[in-house]
Amino acid sequence: MSPSRRAVFPSALISMFFLLVLAACGGSNAQGSSTGNGGKTIEVVAAENFWGSIAFQVGGSHVHVTSLIVDPNADPHSYEPTTANARVVADAQYVIFNGAGYDPWMDKLLKANPASGRKELNVGDFNGKHEGDNPHMWYSPDYVTAVANKIRDDLKTLDPGDATAFDQSAQAFLTNGLKQYHTLIADIKAKYSDTPVGATESIFSYLGPALGLKLVTPYSYLKAVSEGQDIAAGDEATVEQQIKQKQIKVLIYNSQNTPNNIQALINLAKANNIPVATITETLTPASASFEEWQSAQLQGIETALAQATGK
Repeated sequence: MSPSRRAVFPSALISMFFLLVLAACGGSNAQGSSTGNGGKTIEVVAAENFWGSIAFQVGGSHVHVTSLIVDPNADPHSYEPTTANARVVADAQYVIFNGAGYDPWMDKLLKANPASGRKELNVGDFNGKHEGDNPHMWYSPDYVTAVANKIRDDLKTLDPGDATAFDQSAQAFLTNGLKQYHTLIADIKAKYSDTPVGATESIFSYLGPALGLKLVTPYSYLKAVSEGQDIAAGDEATVEQQIKQKQIKVLIYNSQNTPNNIQALINLAKANNIPVATITETLTPASASFEEWQSAQLQGIETALAQATGK
């Protein structure tokens, strides 16, 4: 992850987008291309692969999904789109991006490549989140459900003839696909409700309460780390004290963003025999589905909680 989490979008790059150079999408991956029954295939572009995975499963055989950010080492905040990205956006019938200040480059990419009839889903706007709010909505189970249903409805608008298929695939994703995910959330909440935990980023601020955990790290600290801003001295002292005095049982950190100060905090937790668990911003591995990725992380959190509490 880059030290600064703020995006820089060179004006020269915008000009390049108008060229719409046909090239291999080196930073992208595509899922699905078969229509199954010879019906319509909707070209979908997702800025991030976690939303892309959901769109692929909701759309089933009637969508072809290309995700722009797929590299676990890429920083979505400061990603610089390629001319190949511009091409797929220009050809897309449906574009999904996170919004809420998380991927501002996508707004510029869309404006640089206008397309008649293209439908766009800004997840932040849909959930009432704006720049300055916590943008990590894919870590909220409620937002995940809401977005999956919104994608279903948008696809039905674009392809009314396959509305029944979209209803069926969305339901299959929400009930069967996410079954283990929801089971793990319920199990953690039942066993470890009100357990005090710490985190290094606001990426955990939605999931922690959903798990029934008491996230005691100051939000100003979590937000500063997430945005690559300076951490207030008081917040840093509080977080270190919480570890040294064992006011937290587990520390959860983003393994894709471990600058020296965060690595020092992880080492401090380990030195004080506080178990740590990892989460990431994007699908890890990149080939995983949304639910495989999330379930693996939840299992890691549950293991750390069991180690810390003996439950």
